[in-house]
Amino acid sequence: QVQLVESGGGLVEAGGSLRLSCAASGRTFVDDVMAWFRQASGKEREFVAAIRWASNSPWYEGPAKGRFTISRDTAKNTVYLQMNSLKPEDTAVYYCASDPDPARITLREEYDYWGQGTQVTVSS
Repeated sequence: QVQLVESGGGLVEAGGSLRLSCAASGRTFVDDVMAWFRQASGKEREFVAAIRWASNSPWYEGPAKGRFTISRDTAKNTVYLQMNSLKPEDTAVYYCASDPDPARITLREEYDYWGQGTQVTVSS
């Protein structure tokens, strides 16, 4: 079955960087959109970034623009989220998601597969 396993979260000071990884397994993902969402305590899960596996085309919204970079390694079947200039408001659980054909890539309801999440905490 499909498995998405996130790693790379942790505690970092404001202004620092982290790189999250999402290792995908269970089938081929060549036709998928791979995305990162995040959920802060008491808030709804929100879209961060996505990438089309085949075309390597990224998409960002909101706080990710200009600070985060999504990428993928086809040989390792892994998607990354490089996060720079982190702020305390970036503190959240970050989730990896995938779907073969999301109608709207920013909507969490469009994604069938999810990882367990990795905690990112940014101290001020």
